[in-house]
Amino acid sequence: MPLTGLLSWILLFFLIQEYTATTLWDTLATIFNHQALILAVNSSFVDPLLQFETQLNIIESSFKVVFAMPTLKQVRDIGNNECEELDLEELYQIILNIFEDTLLILVSKDLYKLQILKEMAVWMSQDNSYLQHRVLVIICRVLNFASRKVKGYGSVDAPCLGDLAAELSLLCSHTDGSITQQASFGIYHLLCIASCENVNIAEGKVTKCDKTGSYSWLPSLLDTEYLPDILRGDKTKIAQSIGQTLVPSLLTDFVWNLFMRLNSPNLVMVKEAATMLKLTLEFHANKVTMVSKIVNTIYEQLSGNSTHIMKQTMLKVITLLTRTSPKKVIFQLMDYPVPADNTLILMWHAAGNESSVAPYVLKTILLILKGKPGEIQDSALERRRSSLDATNMMPVAASQALCTLLPVGSYKKAVAQFFPQLLMALMFQLCYSSNTQMDSEHNLIYARDALRVLLNCSGLQQVDLSLKRKNFWKQASEALFHLHGTYLVAKTLAEHNFPQFPETLHYLYKLSVEGPRRTEEGVITVIFLTELLNKFFRDPFPEEFMVLFRNWVNDSNPEVSKLSLQKIATMAPVINQIESVCSLVLSILDAFYSKDKTVVIRALFTLRRLLNKLDRVTYSSLCTRIATSYFPLMDHTDAGIQSMAIRHFGELLRDMNQYTWMLNAVVLESLVPLILFLEDTETRVVMACKHTLAICALELKWSTFSQSMEHYNFEMVVLNICNNIFISHGSYITDLISDSLGFLRSSRVYLRRAALILLGYLATLGRHLLLRDDIEVMLEAVERLLQDEDPLVEQLAKTTYELFKKIARKLTSSVIKQSFRRLFNFIYIKKVKLLYNYNSPGSTMEIKETDTCEEEIEE
Repeated sequence: MPLTGLLSWILLFFLIQEYTATTLWDTLATIFNHQALILAVNSSFVDPLLQFETQLNIIESSFKVVFAMPTLKQVRDIGNNECEELDLEELYQIILNIFEDTLLILVSKDLYKLQILKEMAVWMSQDNSYLQHRVLVIICRVLNFASRKVKGYGSVDAPCLGDLAAELSLLCSHTDGSITQQASFGIYHLLCIASCENVNIAEGKVTKCDKTGSYSWLPSLLDTEYLPDILRGDKTKIAQSIGQTLVPSLLTDFVWNLFMRLNSPNLVMVKEAATMLKLTLEFHANKVTMVSKIVNTIYEQLSGNSTHIMKQTMLKVITLLTRTSPKKVIFQLMDYPVPADNTLILMWHAAGNESSVAPYVLKTILLILKGKPGEIQDSALERRRSSLDATNMMPVAASQALCTLLPVGSYKKAVAQFFPQLLMALMFQLCYSSNTQMDSEHNLIYARDALRVLLNCSGLQQVDLSLKRKNFWKQASEALFHLHGTYLVAKTLAEHNFPQFPETLHYLYKLSVEGPRRTEEGVITVIFLTELLNKFFRDPFPEEFMVLFRNWVNDSNPEVSKLSLQKIATMAPVINQIESVCSLVLSILDAFYSKDKTVVIRALFTLRRLLNKLDRVTYSSLCTRIATSYFPLMDHTDAGIQSMAIRHFGELLRDMNQYTWMLNAVVLESLVPLILFLEDTETRVVMACKHTLAICALELKWSTFSQSMEHYNFEMVVLNICNNIFISHGSYITDLISDSLGFLRSSRVYLRRAALILLGYLATLGRHLLLRDDIEVMLEAVERLLQDEDPLVEQLAKTTYELFKKIARKLTSSVIKQSFRRLFNFIYIKKVKLLYNYNSPGSTMEIKETDTCEEEIEE
């Protein structure tokens, strides 16, 4: 080497030596200043959060200064002799000790400040220029101190332990054995802190620093017996011990930290993080609390650019989380836009790989399928959902998920177990889908596809083919087809004697007893149950099912009521074999009060069919109740119901002609509406009244009634009926007057006209039964019609009013005279003649005072 070059090297060497020694002194001064500041802040009454942030910033500055120093060997090489080397080494150790003591002081005051150690590990991983071994030695020593300090503590406020454990666990596989050793010791001390309630945690002993600057933790022989295998580098033991010791919140932090490391550009770190993550979840996934957040992050990561190892690890995480938290995972997977993209389908497959929780997965999906697609969510639920759409499309996503999960081989047993529930849930969803304005572009009828998959996965391929031949699959999405489609599915299953019949029948019965949540579900349940019972049972059904049909008669859903009544009507031939036939008939009578006209009509038809076959003894015990149930319908606003009720009442009287004595009172009670509705504007009502009045006349033995009907005139018919009543049941006249007065308030003109005429004849014939108070009530009622808007009603009212006044004038206050008058009227019977000369609407009407009227009153 030339002399000039040698001189230059020597000069540079001395300059470096002088510079390095100066730097160490500067570092020492800086560390002293930082320690003073930190301790000053620590003793102040500053807000704890602000205090910690200030101290952390100072610690970070100290960290960068301290761990930017060269190695101890390099420092010793600077010295010219052994004495200088020892001085430099002592200066070096003082700097490290001051930094460490500062940390120990902070932690001794507040264990929360162990958070600084986690930050140190992060700073170390971000800059490879820092000596990892030196940093880990200090971290390990501080953790050892803290683990001894917390001995006997009831709890520890150290929320950083999960993140710090993740940082240390990644260093347990480092290529440098000394780093691995320190990281393992650090994890051990950390776990001692986390399990502070365990009184048997072994104490660690710390030696003084050796000549190399390392601090060695030397366990005793007793400690060695309890020292977990994790400290010897076993990743599985590390994962098991961490998962077992950390509480759920800390373990969640640990898992989340490892999970986020999968995005690291360092492939070695990604691999180690993936391994540790899978091992931890393999044993302790049940303690992880942030499942939904992890699943959502996985979806976001997989939707972007992800490496192969990252993709495989994340899908494995889905599988492991599904094992212990199937409900959380499935709910999160269903809360994405439909139709599902390829990423979501991959995640479904990953969730389906865990066969042990297949029943729980299907239960969760069934819970989601209880929802109705497109249904607006309430505000509380909406806040819990991550999707932007306020409408509930999760059931559609669940149907699509079933298309993926049901064919999985490991799900075969679970599918068989939940076949009835899945079948009915998909039938409900098929109904909702056909009634909902779905996106036709994407054809979101996944319920149909899932139903088809269910049939094929359950060994019912022939049912699928049969439905295909019936063109069911093509029409399933049509709104007007869903009821008939339900019938087709049920009937086709029954035709093929599907082996799942017992479980399906049991589930349908359970569903029926509990009651559906929506009207559509009730209709589908009734159709399905009816078809299955028709196939496998003869009429009548077993009593437990008859109870259901009896209850359904008065269901709040009119469609359910009509379906039940329709089925009950088919049981007419075997009606006498039903145990609770009386209860069944009474439930049909209750349906007469339904607000839905079609239900009332169906109830009338059903009752008539049953009565035609009903045993006469049972019939007679119910006839009075049935007869009176027709009365409200005789004044129904619907002419069809009205005419049917009137006719059926007449048929009942004809059926019970041997029990006339039981029905006389009912017949007389029905006379007023039957007479008045002879003037109805609907021809079918008039014909029904004539038909039933003819039957009443036969029952009451009115021989002259048929003659009055041959040449029909309303007033003549009224006169004939009143004469017959007076002769056969005169004592009922006052009751008939009372019934007639109610019709004077009717909004229908023809009823007011007819009621006035009927009142005139009843009062004339029954005047001997009337008291002065009765006449006053009658006069008051008629007086309101003297100014009626209809001129005919007004004229009839005037005539009737004058008639009542004349009757009132003839009344006597003497009890003896009144009794004599009544007796005379019973002995001397004279029929009343025409009072009004009234012709029905459409004909000319004449109302005049006749001699006959006057003569009758005089008598």
